This record gives sequence, C-alpha cells and structure tokens, in this order.
Amino acid sequence: MNRRELLKSAAALSLLSAPALGAKSRSKIKMIKPDRLRAGDTVGVIAPSSAPPKEDFDRAIANVESYGFKVKIAKSARNKKGFLAGTDKERLDDLHWAFSDPDVKGIWCVRGGYGAGRLLPEIDYKLIAKNPKILIGYSDITALHLAISQLTGLVTFHGPVGTSAPVDYTKKHVLEVLMKPSTPYKIELSEYNKSQESSVFKTEVISGGKARGRLIGGNLSLVSALAGTPFGMRDVKGKLLFLEDVGEQPYRIDRMLTQLLQSVDMKSLAGIALGVFADCEAKDKDTQSLIEVLRDRLGNLGIPVIYGLSFGHIREQFTLPVGIEAEMDTSGATVTFSEAAVV
Repeated sequence: MNRRELLKSAAALSLLSAPALGAKSRSKIKMIKPDRLRAGDTVGVIAPSSAPPKEDFDRAIANVESYGFKVKIAKSARNKKGFLAGTDKERLDDLHWAFSDPDVKGIWCVRGGYGAGRLLPEIDYKLIAKNPKILIGYSDITALHLAISQLTGLVTFHGPVGTSAPVDYTKKHVLEVLMKPSTPYKIELSEYNKSQESSVFKTEVISGGKARGRLIGGNLSLVSALAGTPFGMRDVKGKLLFLEDVGEQPYRIDRMLTQLLQSVDMKSLAGIALGVFADCEAKDKDTQSLIEVLRDRLGNLGIPVIYGLSFGHIREQFTLPVGIEAEMDTSGATVTFSEAAVV
C-alpha cells in the first residue's frame, strides 16, 4: 500500500503525547468487550478513509445487509474530497455519531484506502469507551484498531469491509465471532486459499512452535507508519502480532519490518501470524523473494512465526478480534481464540 502521506502524518503525530489526548495511562486501561450483534440489529456504515465509487458503495450496503443486519448510513459516508471520503471533520463526526447513536449496535467500515490515520488526534476516546460497540474493517482501518484498542481497551475487529464479498468462509467467521462466539474457537486455513497456485498463498513456517498472547496488529503499512506515535504499538511483550499487506514489493516489506524491529521490542512478542501478502511477489527475479525477506527479518527473533494464514486483502478471510487472547500453532497453521470477543 502506498502510504507516503500517512508517513508524513505519522511523523507529525509523534509530537503528541497520550496524556495530551486525554487518554489514561496504558498500564491502567482494562479490556472492554462490546455487546454481540443479533439478527436484525442496526449497523452504522461509515467511510473513515477513502471513498468508494457509487456502485461499490451500493454493493457494500447490500453485502452488510446479507449478514442479516439493517443498515444506517452515516451522514457524510457518500462524500468525496480528493482521495478521501469527505473532510477530516466530516469523517470524524460520522465516527463519533456511530458510537453515540443508541440505535446503532455495530459499526462497519465501507472500505479502507487512506485517511483514517488523519483522524486519530481528534477522536473522542472517552466517548468511545463510554459507548463500546463492534467496529469492523481492515486495511487502512488498522489505524483505528490500534488507536482505539490501546487508548480505550475496546476490542475491535480486523475483518471484512463493506465492499468485501460475503463468501461462505468469510461470512461464517464474521457471524461466529460477532454474534455467537464459543471458546475455544479454532480457525483453519480456507480450502479455497489452499487451492490457489500463486506463491503468496503458500503457507510457510518461518519459525515453528506454539504462541499464546493477546492479538495486536493489522496492515503492515499502517502498523509501521504509526510506530513511535501515541497511537502505535509500544509494549508488545507477550502479545501475538498479526500482519498482512497488499501490493508491496519485498524491499518495501523489508523496510517496514526493519522500522518495526527498530521501534519496538519484537523479540518480546509471543509470536507472529502473517496473513496472505497479496500481490507482493518480487517483480525482479534477481532480487529477494517475499518469503526470503520475511525469513531474514523475522526468522531470528526466537519466537514462532508463520506466513500464509487466511486473512488479508484476499477473497476468503477470517476475522481477528484485536485485544483478546489467542493461540497460534504453526504445525497446523491454526489460530484459536481462547476467549469470546463480545458479551
């Protein structure tokens, strides 16, 4: 993902401090689990990042409704301002509306793209903590997941955006995690993903073993861009990091992983679960491959690391609740949730 503008934004954010945002000390923040969704509930659809074309927006609404929910569209969600879905204020107001409207039981992001990171300094985190709700999306929505999870303790959900096709594998895991959670909840590879010929779908054990810890992470471009800011990862000790990306050449993956290695104590992680890095194959055959880069950057941490789990910018993906405890087993390429993500 091209994140040059976000990198500039992240550099500016680093001048802020968590206390300046009115947030509690991270050590005092307790996990908050949102209420589960039920059939027929109203879901608020927001566009905190880029604006999809009209036909894609309409398809996103139909997709969310196919899960069995009613839809309430945010006031500015169909707006467009350059590469953004409206001004920062419009997108921020929509986010705050979704958390404060009592009729809205969950919040679904229509798409990713770029722009969520611009909102982070102005988000009313106290409002969110007082009105905990399911927030789901991925890609650029990682910015919201990281900031909200770490500054409020609210469990958020790295899962399909509105424009994601609600295929059986994706839909099954969304409904199980958001509506009828059970523990332990074991997730295996998508059979469709296993059948793909592309090398990026091939599962690779970089360092074998089992790892157990609280889930943190998301899109690599966003995780690395927010490193060193009040909204990025800091204390990762004992946590289970998950990462994915799309459309990045291996040398860029190397650069982003190097930034993480130099900004947080990656060796203190419990383990690393890597999704499918779609369209990240090397275009030059004389350079390092994606897997070679991942082995070089992550293979000497002394923790379990596996590549190719069924999440990311792909057709079939499972949903990851940010903040709950989970276990990864590289021998079976599985992730098992040790606790429910909703109440």
